[in-house]
Amino acid sequence: MYRRYFKPFIDFVIAFIGITVLSPVLVIFIFLLSIANKGKPFFFQNRPGKGGEIFKIIKFRTMTDEKDMQGNLLPDSERLTPVGKLVRQTSVDEIPQLINVMKGDMSLVGPRPLLPEYLILYTKDQSRRHEVKPGITGWAQVNGRNAISWTEKLKLDVWYVENVSFLLDLKILFQTFKKVILSEGINTSNMATTEPFNGKN
Repeated sequence: MYRRYFKPFIDFVIAFIGITVLSPVLVIFIFLLSIANKGKPFFFQNRPGKGGEIFKIIKFRTMTDEKDMQGNLLPDSERLTPVGKLVRQTSVDEIPQLINVMKGDMSLVGPRPLLPEYLILYTKDQSRRHEVKPGITGWAQVNGRNAISWTEKLKLDVWYVENVSFLLDLKILFQTFKKVILSEGINTSNMATTEPFNGKN
């Protein structure tokens, strides 16, 4: 009952309120990121949603499109702008995904939407993460985020799918606010993004 009816309703209401309340902050970052990224503050990318159906996720653009002499994109760490780094550290880059939630592509809580090319790499059990809508935050994010292995992340995603409930979602949301404020579980290496999933790591 909760997963099918109440969760989508709660998602829409909270996402709408969130967009409304945070609109002044969004305007400021849209302006700053437009300057840093030559008029392109948003980043759109295909991601698999519930059932593996592809949708376009909306995030703030934190990196430039700078390339080397051979036309290849520079390493992520070199393309990450100062304002982009701030946006990532504060998780502000996730806020535009509230639009995805209102559209019904995502939920506030659920397994994070990963790259489409990972779909063929999952085991049968890992693929169960797509039995529910992907979320802005999830069980794996409050239990290590980028500091744990892919195998552990996916195991936590499947555990969430098997235990979805209102109280669990509430717990994850509260823990997410704590993690964001304390910047816990964020990769502290020099890499701007986490290591790609290869089906083994």
